[in-house]
Amino acid sequence: MATSHQASGVQAGRLSAEQITENFSDLHPAYDAHEAAVAADRCYFCYDAPCTTACPTDIDIPMFLREIQTGHPEAAARTILSQNILGGMCARVCPTETLCEEVCVRETAEGKPVEIGRLQRFATDTLMASGVHPFTRADSTGKKIAIVGAGPAGLSAAHRLAMLGHDVVIYEPKPKSGGLNEFGIASYKSTENFAAREVEWLMQIGGITVEHGQGLGRGLTLDGLKADHDAVFLSIGLAGVNALRAAGEDKDGVRDAVDFISELRQADDLRTLPVGRDVVVIGGGMTAVDAAVQSKLLGAENVTIAYRRDRSAMGASGFEQDLAASKGVKLMFNVQPVAVHGNGAAAEIELEYTSSTGGSLTGTGETVRIAADQIFKAIGQTLEGAPEGLEIEGRKIKVDDAGRTSVAGVWAGGDCASGGEDLTVTAVAEGRDAAMDIHSSLMG
Repeated sequence: MATSHQASGVQAGRLSAEQITENFSDLHPAYDAHEAAVAADRCYFCYDAPCTTACPTDIDIPMFLREIQTGHPEAAARTILSQNILGGMCARVCPTETLCEEVCVRETAEGKPVEIGRLQRFATDTLMASGVHPFTRADSTGKKIAIVGAGPAGLSAAHRLAMLGHDVVIYEPKPKSGGLNEFGIASYKSTENFAAREVEWLMQIGGITVEHGQGLGRGLTLDGLKADHDAVFLSIGLAGVNALRAAGEDKDGVRDAVDFISELRQADDLRTLPVGRDVVVIGGGMTAVDAAVQSKLLGAENVTIAYRRDRSAMGASGFEQDLAASKGVKLMFNVQPVAVHGNGAAAEIELEYTSSTGGSLTGTGETVRIAADQIFKAIGQTLEGAPEGLEIEGRKIKVDDAGRTSVAGVWAGGDCASGGEDLTVTAVAEGRDAAMDIHSSLMG
């Protein structure tokens, strides 16, 4: 395997330690107190607050901006965290440019919104640095709840349930908690081990224990969990990756983008991470951009994102597309993979041009081949390991508005559940709301 890696041009150590450090520095440097006060002062404090309406977790944005403006960032953080306990990470990774900031009146009037995301980070970072946990646990209810998956939805549900006095056990197959926040987010968005620090801070509420190395099919069954607990919340994410459905996709050098991002996030020294000279990423979402940009930052010479539809249909926001372009990533639209060429290892990828008529995508028959010694698949993830007996809707676990599944006593949320967009902030909202419904149902 190593030999073909070298032969295919995939190698480690393309850049110096200094270049790597600079490339992977914080994407949005933190505000200092004066900058935050000035930025918050731009808010009009609209009475109808379109920004709050656009926030999946319903944070009272004008309220927390006013609290920053008047010099009370810890109070602002409490306002944020009472709705979104992972507000620190969401401030870093949330596509604010298509949510709260897109509908900001300043954006409409001037084309420059209040920087809500950076202000949210300022408030939550200030509070976390103080070491204070702003919430206290209610008296014990004697109820015990199982949560499968320590990602954003599971952590959000766990904190809310613990705060309400329940005992929570989280079962997480991976050796670390955090889910996509820990394993699936670009390193330049979450620096200085922030995901792990946020989990540690969240656990200060008490009443939560985490069992790593355990999950459904790994020593646990849904029936067993139901028998041993008063309620079960599933936040198992999407572990599978869609196939490329192109000849030669089994060649060396072709891999899942999520695995590459996870490996990068867990690496102690990024110079040890092999990257190709000519990298092609198939897909059009945030994962595709994260994989492409980080390949470039690791020293790949030519990086291309190849997406089967046009620019307007891309899942990645305009900001993410511009970020990729600013880092030297080429974006190709209306192309789909048909074959990976090379002798054992990828050397070229053959792409077919597509056209979209009436919403359906068809190949035109015209193809182009480009150099590709490393190819990342970022074409969507699939549900794996859902227990039998649960109703599935559109390849996800079917849930109602409160997160209830078709099985009594079992709730689900996050990427594995039907409903909202696959965003960290949406997962947090779903975990919180399911926790409230679990509480209501258990306490009568």
